[in-house]
Amino acid sequence: MVVRRMQEKKSWAWRLAEPIVRAALLSTTRHDWIDGENIPATGGCIIVLNHVSHVDPLTAAHLVYDHGRLPHYLAKSGLFRNKALGAFFRAAGQIPVERLSKNAVGAFDAAVQAVHEGKCVVVYPEGTITRDPDGWPMTGKSGAARIALETGCPVVPVGQWGAQQLLAPYAKRPDLFPRKLVTMKVGKPVDLGDLADREPRTVAVIQEATDRIMDAITALVADVRGEPAPGQRFDMKKAGVRQIGNPNKREGKK
Repeated sequence: MVVRRMQEKKSWAWRLAEPIVRAALLSTTRHDWIDGENIPATGGCIIVLNHVSHVDPLTAAHLVYDHGRLPHYLAKSGLFRNKALGAFFRAAGQIPVERLSKNAVGAFDAAVQAVHEGKCVVVYPEGTITRDPDGWPMTGKSGAARIALETGCPVVPVGQWGAQQLLAPYAKRPDLFPRKLVTMKVGKPVDLGDLADREPRTVAVIQEATDRIMDAITALVADVRGEPAPGQRFDMKKAGVRQIGNPNKREGKK
């Protein structure tokens, strides 16, 4: 059920994809959207979620779309080099990212521009599917915080649970039946106002903003799961877990 009517103009790509994706999700999932009115109806914003499955972008798009916004993701620029796929992504308003350096300067600039253009940008601050053994949010990366501090836009946290039942982390085949319940709880925007005014914008300031974002997401996940979160978030670096390749491989081991 649509909660808020779509106000943004839909391109041909959205008109093509929306009924297909919606039908696929409704046939394989049930959903419970909680406090979705916290998603701004207009204007540039960032939606930040915990990451539990490769199907997350679809379920997050379902949530955002049902609340009257078109979700925009950062996509590798290489995907746009294919004529057909590139045309589709551009028409859907997705954001090509040129990874100019290992610090992902291109991703930051593209996201800042999208927010300034009034778009709703979806970000997974963990940067990858959680490696926490019990599926809790890990430590966050600084991207979402840096975008928020640069633009001053609302940062809306979402805690989600259930998508991993449809497609387990790093699984190749989904578990389609019975339908899985996907629950998403939307929080109030994270208060970063005092940090945005601090100059210079030091590493400590950015880390504080990142921690506030992850704290908000984790609290929402705890509410959705109905159990307390761990006292300390899983840290991939401290655990020696690689971000690419075999997700279970640790540094120094083959």
